Amino acid sequence: MAIDLNIVEAPVANTSGAPSKTPEDPRSQRILPKEFYDRFMSESSKLRIEDPIRALLPLEERPGVISLLAGKPNADTFPITSMQFTLRDPVTDAESPVSLTEQELARGLQYSGSAGIPELLDWLVGLQEYNHGRKRGEGWDLCFGTGSSDLIYKAVNALLNPGDVALIEAPIYAGVFPIFHSTGSEMIEINTDGHGTDTKSLRKLLEEWPANKPKPKVLYTVPFGSNPTGMTTTLERRLEVLELARQHNFLILEDDPYYYLYFGDAPRPPSYFTLERDQPEVGRVIRFDSLSKVLSSGMRIGFISAPQVIVDAVVLHTMTSNLQPPTLTQVLALRILKEWGYDGLRAHVGRVARFYHAKRDAFEALMRKHLEGLVEWITPEAGMFFWFKLNLGETQADSEAVIRTKALENGVLAIPGTVFHPGGRKTAYVRASFSLLPEHDVEEALRRLREVILEARKEAGISQ
Repeated sequence: MAIDLNIVEAPVANTSGAPSKTPEDPRSQRILPKEFYDRFMSESSKLRIEDPIRALLPLEERPGVISLLAGKPNADTFPITSMQFTLRDPVTDAESPVSLTEQELARGLQYSGSAGIPELLDWLVGLQEYNHGRKRGEGWDLCFGTGSSDLIYKAVNALLNPGDVALIEAPIYAGVFPIFHSTGSEMIEINTDGHGTDTKSLRKLLEEWPANKPKPKVLYTVPFGSNPTGMTTTLERRLEVLELARQHNFLILEDDPYYYLYFGDAPRPPSYFTLERDQPEVGRVIRFDSLSKVLSSGMRIGFISAPQVIVDAVVLHTMTSNLQPPTLTQVLALRILKEWGYDGLRAHVGRVARFYHAKRDAFEALMRKHLEGLVEWITPEAGMFFWFKLNLGETQADSEAVIRTKALENGVLAIPGTVFHPGGRKTAYVRASFSLLPEHDVEEALRRLREVILEARKEAGISQ
């Protein structure tokens, strides 16, 4: 199901050094060439070489070839001889048994290629066309990873050298900070608000950038249901970010683990991956997808859609680190996805989104009951989290002590907002997850948190 947005923009100033292009050009002429990415690739990425054995593995699939290549263990020695599971129908809710075929099981228990098994990659390419309107031959490729975090780590290491600058939305998922920190790059916060990325402050930062300092290479963003805020970036701001990327020559790292958990009242905005299709340049968006939130978090199902040179760099990194993503995970995922088809997956994720929508509403109702007037929040439109500000007065604009110490002592565990900022700056905000707890546990947790906040306000001299 291709999406045609018919976006036509006025030409913008191009300072990237790439050939000037217009939206009226044929799409193939707007795809950024391979050499465009030379300045973006890290030195460590340029030094990686392919594993000479793994590079030949795809040739084993060639009809008529008898392979003496790899040191694969003989499957006859494996103790697992069959595998069955029960699958819930996404429409009818009926459960039915599914058994892996002998061929599927043998494949799942054996080594496979570093990019992922071809049939799954083909299915995921089709999924990107179904969801994002992007087809083969439009300047991108795809590979599978052990969750999207695995792919983010490898892509960031492929792009950043020590001293390079990365723009990071903040507050943002704290798990990405160690990834950027490991490259020796400089992280600069970009503010967000109830409409997502604060493009006004981003534009100001870039236009006032010091002339003697190299500009940022990448912007990291979580555009749907950002963790921790739950906010979704509007269409208007996404288009502005794409414009700024062209003007100031940076790549967009679109990390979208909550894409399938959108339950906002407004129509779902198109992804950056979709939007760039109709931009003057195609090839600045590196998209990270995850099915971990909707199929199984333990299976670690992630994939990257990006320009070929970046996908190749990620696959090389996989070859020299963990060899490959687990084959059995891929075989199981492929069997489920083929059983459902694209429409079935859409039906399933729709049910998942409605589930979290209901969980959000129940959590928010209890927040109003116990915390009204004591905290401030904006209702999240996607994801699994509430991001709320403790009203502790101007002199107590830090949630750290209240949440990490006093709340825990009172038997409730949440995360102080400081951990979601690259520099660890003080903030009065707190993140709370609504994904797991039943309502009676939520009510008790918020009741205990109310006691803690009231005590903190009393100590700050604030009338109750």
